[in-house]
Amino acid sequence: MNRTDPELVAAALQGERHAMDDLLRRNYDRVYAVCRRITGSDADAADAAQESLISIVRSLSKFDGRSSFSTWVYRIATNASLDELRRRRRRPAVGSTESVGHDQAHDLVDADAGAQIDTVADRMAIDAALAALPEDFRVPIVLRDLTGMDYAEIAEVLGVPVGTVKSRIARGRGALSHLLAAGNQTGADERRISGS
Repeated sequence: MNRTDPELVAAALQGERHAMDDLLRRNYDRVYAVCRRITGSDADAADAAQESLISIVRSLSKFDGRSSFSTWVYRIATNASLDELRRRRRRPAVGSTESVGHDQAHDLVDADAGAQIDTVADRMAIDAALAALPEDFRVPIVLRDLTGMDYAEIAEVLGVPVGTVKSRIARGRGALSHLLAAGNQTGADERRISGS
């Protein structure tokens, strides 16, 4: 039987362990996706998602139902992501090990990979542009475009007025568009210089 989030919350609060497990499993992918887009890093997203799940378990008794459960979860994930970004700033920078070398990438290519590569390149460009945005713009854009939250829910999660959310999203999208356009121009210049 598939129970709704409110039913699972009620069961978990009554001590039903399977209900808590189901609740966490059901929401993990959404939590991780928000964390990934806010932090811009798989490792930081994994840490923030883990902290989010811990916070959900510890704070479930404080969930009062005034907002939807998903809004409450997104608020926790957003705060965990922002905390992870603050911790990252205090850590020494280490070279990225997430990039794939040219030879490795070539070995992964198959006959249908052209479209997949374009999709991956687009996603990487969007992730890079999102990471370059200030948090005040990035977070509401991620909550709106990735989770589909409405402006009022985002305002509740961030603790700011709805007008501020709308303004930040509009300004953030403008900056994101500019960053993506600049990145496309740089890529075109590099292809022209290399003779591709």
